[in-house]
Amino acid sequence: MFYAFNEFIPVVHPSAFVHPQAAVTGNVIIGKNVYIGPGAAIRGDWGAIVIEDGCNVQENCTIHMFPGVTVVLKEAAHIGHGAIVHGATIGRNCLVGMNSVLMDNVDLGDECIVGALSFVKTGTIIPARSVVAGNPAKIIKEVSDEMLAWKTAGTAIYQQLPGDMHAHWHPCEPLAEMPANRQSPVNNTSYQPWQQQNNSPG
Repeated sequence: MFYAFNEFIPVVHPSAFVHPQAAVTGNVIIGKNVYIGPGAAIRGDWGAIVIEDGCNVQENCTIHMFPGVTVVLKEAAHIGHGAIVHGATIGRNCLVGMNSVLMDNVDLGDECIVGALSFVKTGTIIPARSVVAGNPAKIIKEVSDEMLAWKTAGTAIYQQLPGDMHAHWHPCEPLAEMPANRQSPVNNTSYQPWQQQNNSPG
């Protein structure tokens, strides 16, 4: 659902996919090949939100701010399920892990990775290519070339998703029982979780 606020109407590139169960309000600009999942709340009522090309904001994320602030998700930013971005700037090609919270005036440098369930305090400035985790979040290491390649490949899948959703997604009624000819899911990518891809326990 899209809502105007104080005469600001959201601007959404036609290639983006915004799920109808997301709520996008006011001064919001959404770029090319952006995916916005169901349950996302993107509130450009007290300030502005700019979501640049190739970003994804997954299910049940919240993006908001204090009055007069502009939140920016730079190109290819990847916001995992349930994360909250409040008044922060997210750098290019960053990954924000599931259920993380980034508070006001956080400046997350380009190509950073924020671990799931992290809490990044107000005013924290994170240098580019940092791995951040914890509550409160701390820099624990640098993003390696291998980690960055893994992150970029994952985001590329999400950048394809808006086109797939436009082509194949539609509301339907559920079936009452499993059809005999139902096919198994097809994995058309070699992409795996980081631990599996690197045979690592963590």
